[in-house]
Amino acid sequence: MITLLVAEHDNSELKLDTHKAVDAITKMGGDIHVLVAGAGCQSVAEHAAKLQGVSKVLVADHDLLAHGLAENLAPLVVDLADDYSHIVAPATTTGKNFMPRVAAALDVEQISDIIEVVSSDTFKRPIYAGNAIATVQSEYAKKVITVRTAAFDKVSETGSAEIVSLEAVADAGISNFVKQELTESERPELTAAGVVISGGRGMQNGDNFTLLEGIADKLGAAVGASRAAVDAGFVPNDMQVGQTGKIVAPDLYIAVGISGAIQHLAGMKDSKVIVAINKDPEAPIFQVADYGLEADLFEALPELETKL
Repeated sequence: MITLLVAEHDNSELKLDTHKAVDAITKMGGDIHVLVAGAGCQSVAEHAAKLQGVSKVLVADHDLLAHGLAENLAPLVVDLADDYSHIVAPATTTGKNFMPRVAAALDVEQISDIIEVVSSDTFKRPIYAGNAIATVQSEYAKKVITVRTAAFDKVSETGSAEIVSLEAVADAGISNFVKQELTESERPELTAAGVVISGGRGMQNGDNFTLLEGIADKLGAAVGASRAAVDAGFVPNDMQVGQTGKIVAPDLYIAVGISGAIQHLAGMKDSKVIVAINKDPEAPIFQVADYGLEADLFEALPELETKL
């Protein structure tokens, strides 16, 4: 049994999602090969080769793959599929885009967003916004899987896998990269941060998010938001944590002025320690919090910052 993992990267840095996906695959058993598809991505391949458990790294280095267009990446994965029993990718924006195309081309089901590996053919995944966990067994010989990486651990970098270059890359000719607009921040990326502090509707407006930013700077934390805060226009949608936003599982999650709607809980309930600050003692967020502070956030946050 050999598994192909499609690496998540930006052509210069291997993302933490890839480390955690390797942990999931290790629990399936068998050899692990990693596909690094991009442009000028040799350093990423060298990093991937160090991941514990990886035996081979395949490098497809071509301008057509520079921006991870699904229309070009999916055919490449399909061409390699004959040699593998499992094809895996992190359940990120990129993975959710190209992996269904791979499954369709191979005429197999996709098992999405797994949070636990029971065996090489049986997996657990959340349904109903995390209210229930489905155990799914696949009878297909080839399994296409996306991994909710927040549920797994980072593997060590003590390996030394073989690196092999691939030649054949085709242009599907049906899509073009136009541009990307990235938010620049000195804070850690939301999905990779060890500490996350998020604000909800209780923040009242976007300007009040500066109260969170001061604490975030002292804790080295990322700043997130609930969907209510995003929908109200307080902050941009790339800060949204939840079922329709980003899934996070930091060591510490601080929810400020967030009531705890089930859609938000689905995106952060796997956090190691959850702290809730809310003036409503009946807020659902207190039911999942390890520590709850019933207080007015406009009094509690400045005091917390001074204590830090």
